[in-house]
Amino acid sequence: MAESVRRGQLIETALRLFYRHGFHATGIDRVLAEAGIAKMTLYKHFGSKDALILACLAERDRLFRAWFESEIERRGKTARDRLLAIFDILEAWFKSRDFHGCLFINAAAEHAPAEDPVHVAAGAHKREVRRILEHVAADAGANDPALLAGQLHLLMEGATVLAQVAGDFAAAQQARRAAAALIDAALAD
Repeated sequence: MAESVRRGQLIETALRLFYRHGFHATGIDRVLAEAGIAKMTLYKHFGSKDALILACLAERDRLFRAWFESEIERRGKTARDRLLAIFDILEAWFKSRDFHGCLFINAAAEHAPAEDPVHVAAGAHKREVRRILEHVAADAGANDPALLAGQLHLLMEGATVLAQVAGDFAAAQQARRAAAALIDAALAD
């Protein structure tokens, strides 16, 4: 098996297990057993469990942002529609069979000190998501794209936490209704 394939297989397996069971609850031995890869290969590619976690977060960030941006474009005909589509995307995600909350919120919670590299990576992901929202808000002609992006991001994160913690999958549509009012105000001249 090629080294890049082994590395990718480790990341894919670890990402699935970390997302489903948590970072601390998922041991390296379980990741290795499910990936069918030797411990030496793990340490050759990553050096430590924390380095593997960071690689998983980087991969999830890449995959999530690509998916999120393409879904925004696919679901929205107009710029305003693209802003509202954010919450339809969330609703579909919440209702998916494999929804276990936000991996980045989970990572920050399990690696709570703000200076922990895992916490830092989680924060960087959230800033990138906000950047996407700001870009869509600017395209829509929002009078203050940064402000609108911050408001929409707050609604997104709140809906995600409610879906994850309280099982409130209607939170996405509740957030969408609140977002509509914010969007209309931001787009008014």
